[in-house]
Amino acid sequence: MLEQCGKFSDYKEAGCVCYLWPCYNLGQTLSLKVQKMDVVLNTKTIDNVFVTVSVAVNMQVKKDKMYEAFYAVSNPYVQLSQYVKDGLRSAVCTMTLDDAYSGKQEISDYLIDHLQPTFSNFGYNLMSVLITEIEPDRKVMTAMNEINSSKRLKEAAVQRAEGEKIIKVKQAEAEAESMHLSGIGVARQRRAIMDGLKSSIVTFNEGVSGTTSKDVMDLLILNQYFDTLDNIGNSQGIRTMFMPSTGGKGSFTEDMLVANEASQSLI
Repeated sequence: MLEQCGKFSDYKEAGCVCYLWPCYNLGQTLSLKVQKMDVVLNTKTIDNVFVTVSVAVNMQVKKDKMYEAFYAVSNPYVQLSQYVKDGLRSAVCTMTLDDAYSGKQEISDYLIDHLQPTFSNFGYNLMSVLITEIEPDRKVMTAMNEINSSKRLKEAAVQRAEGEKIIKVKQAEAEAESMHLSGIGVARQRRAIMDGLKSSIVTFNEGVSGTTSKDVMDLLILNQYFDTLDNIGNSQGIRTMFMPSTGGKGSFTEDMLVANEASQSLI
């Protein structure tokens, strides 16, 4: 910056500069490089969650407004950061925490549109605004993690229950199909037995004269009775008690009651 008697006169490019001293004097130099300004703000969202927002502002001095950039503000970083905080507070306070996380680009676009005229008045061009980090309170983060964990556990429980339901349904279907096929097999077995008995009765009547169907059935039942005794006798671990039959109704029950009363009278 070239000053004449302490007043701004002109600006000179970098390099060798000739000027008339002491009427003219070189003031401070301004960098035309893109500068980075970090801003950190602690604010509250619309759902009453306090968050710490970190913003990186990239700005550059305008070549045609070097006077404003040097003389309009005494400490550009401090003063311009207050404008950034004000705009950031206005943007975040209208959003929920989830919206703030998902709407970083919206916040950035809002700040550029809102702050560009202000930065231009002070001789700076606002290049970009980057929302680098949004960090809520640690207790809020812990609660959010617990909520997500609970949702995942709930989904896992639902999926596990659905899996168990499918297994039980399939088992029930398999058992029903098995019982159905078993019933068909038993029905066919009984039909074959009946056909065999029918054939045996017809053959016996034809081979032995003077017999009736009842005689044949009695013989078959006696045959089955002996087969049953044979199976019981050849089976291991079978304890079978044969009770006598008198042929009268209720006689066996009466004998048991009499025996029970007799045993009690002896005690």
